[in-house]
Amino acid sequence: MWQTIKNAFADKDIRRRIFLTIGVLFLFRIGSFIPLPGLDYAYVEKAMDGNQVFEMMSMMSGGALQYGTLFALGILPFINSFIIMQLLTLIIPPLERLSKQGDDGREKITTITRYVAIVLAVVQSIGIIVTFNNAGAIQETFGSVAVTAIMLIIMLTAGSTLVMWLGERITEYGIGNGTSLIIFVGIISGLGTALVSASATVKDNYVNIFNIIGYLLLIVLLFIFIVFVDGSERRIKVNYAKQVKGNKMYGGQSTFIPIKVNSSGVMPIIFASSFMMFPQMIVSFIDQNSSLVSFYYRYLSPYGDYWVGYLVYYLIMFLLIIFFAYFYAQIQFNPQDVARNLQQYGGTIQGVRPGKATSDYLAKINNRITLFGALFLAFIAIIPVFLFRLIGENIGLTNAFSATGMLIVVSVALELDKQLESQIMMRHYKGFLK
Repeated sequence: MWQTIKNAFADKDIRRRIFLTIGVLFLFRIGSFIPLPGLDYAYVEKAMDGNQVFEMMSMMSGGALQYGTLFALGILPFINSFIIMQLLTLIIPPLERLSKQGDDGREKITTITRYVAIVLAVVQSIGIIVTFNNAGAIQETFGSVAVTAIMLIIMLTAGSTLVMWLGERITEYGIGNGTSLIIFVGIISGLGTALVSASATVKDNYVNIFNIIGYLLLIVLLFIFIVFVDGSERRIKVNYAKQVKGNKMYGGQSTFIPIKVNSSGVMPIIFASSFMMFPQMIVSFIDQNSSLVSFYYRYLSPYGDYWVGYLVYYLIMFLLIIFFAYFYAQIQFNPQDVARNLQQYGGTIQGVRPGKATSDYLAKINNRITLFGALFLAFIAIIPVFLFRLIGENIGLTNAFSATGMLIVVSVALELDKQLESQIMMRHYKGFLK
């Protein structure tokens, strides 16, 4: 990786792209510190306390929501819009046809995704402002509470739209995927801010230094585990028969079909988390003293004082991750198409007949591999939560970092490394052709 970075900075064009990416990400972090007018930040912290939706949004925006800043929504509306459009593309035939029309079709879908993201930003802004208002955080800055709330909704929506635009500029003119890098920077910066706050507790109790070291050690171990599983794959050997076409002979070689253990990345966790956030969002609009809210916190929420809520919540989370892991694996890997292509080009898997037998064999292998990948994702999403709480409770790092965030960070870092390697390789080929 370090050699890749060194080679990247040695190339003038790639170096320019890297600096542009860093500059745009710096602008994103500046926007994350611009406070919104009309908020009482003492009550904002009260509204944030125990709200799972807000904690996830704040983590992905680098703490911007926690401090009530311009980029409080971050890139989350665009991510939600992207997920919705992916699902709709599989369900709605016109969108499916549009996705298969090359660059023009994909550009139209991207445009629709932007508009949906703006609509979602408005909806999420309304939800945030209503919750803040219920906590008493809205002040009469623009004449009245109602006018102030409307102005805050407009500013939050504009901030989210600007973040989406910054992400697209990185994707087009910089290095890597802009949306992923913005999430990456948000998560890393949130951890850095939390560690600075945690270090201040060492003055009051020197034992906390061991808690901080244990917290960082747990992060390193989880990083190693995630990288190991992320690079794991099952390789199915494929032999190609020799074919004579004209005066030339083709085939007679061996290759393999790689099936990754975690082919779906972090998407199943994001899907499952979105589903689990929905009840919390509804509850935030209801009177907090009602019996429905009491029932939710007692039996469905991990943030109450009841072990039943912990058990039910994480059991549902576990099942949803397994379901979405299989759902996403079926989208990414189609055994029928692979078997058809192998038969067309004379490829066979040793000991397996071409056609349906090959398709069934690939489906069986894919299902087994997906099971291990799904269990890995469920482990990463659930088990470290308790470990982080156990170690970080005394130093204020309970919600500073999550295994989901770690999985996103690792995935983005590995993808960025691949992007740099491909850019360097392209430059070398161009030089050779010249």
